[in-house]
Amino acid sequence: MRQYLVVGLGRFGSSLAKTLYNLGYDVMGIDRDEDIIQNMADSITHAVQADATDENILKALGVKNFDVAIVSIGDDIQSSILITIMLKEMGIKYVVAKAQSQLHGKVLYKIGADRVVFPERDMGVRVAHNLIYSNILDYIELSPEYSIVEIAAVPAWFDKSLRQLDMRKKYGLNVMAIKRNNNDVIISPHADDVIFKDDILVVVGHKEDIEKLERYFK
Repeated sequence: MRQYLVVGLGRFGSSLAKTLYNLGYDVMGIDRDEDIIQNMADSITHAVQADATDENILKALGVKNFDVAIVSIGDDIQSSILITIMLKEMGIKYVVAKAQSQLHGKVLYKIGADRVVFPERDMGVRVAHNLIYSNILDYIELSPEYSIVEIAAVPAWFDKSLRQLDMRKKYGLNVMAIKRNNNDVIISPHADDVIFKDDILVVVGHKEDIEKLERYFK
């Protein structure tokens, strides 16, 4: 079973740590704040009050034995960079780091972070798309060019097959899944699968193509 280390238990870090723990994984959380640690004590496997910028403390905690580390210190850029470097040097194979800005993210990648996340920016993008286009339920950026979008089916799609809709030709988008209102999910749907009222389509494509689809909803 994978073991996860979460450094920094603010709003993002604590939510992530609790979710991983509730999914059945071993999770160690580290934070300087004693109150935060006390609040997290029963929510994850191990909650440790410590200064994660101290290399000796990290070694004493045996962090090198963890499979994945998440550095969720976004505000203290210097500490974020230092901890990311140390965790990679200690041999953790996969390190995810939270970034405060694009420049911060570039630095994190340069020093060895395997993945950089921008929680505030990403949530802002999701909310904006949902506010403008009510049929867009979720919006996830995969890269600067490509995104995944959850779209509530519109009446024009009801009772039509994916072959008839031909979204790849019309919009340049690939349908990855169809979510039914009875919680069924069709992964990699076939061309003959039919779209019904209340269905949700999960599509992936280039941002420009997704924008074309969004304009369709106006």
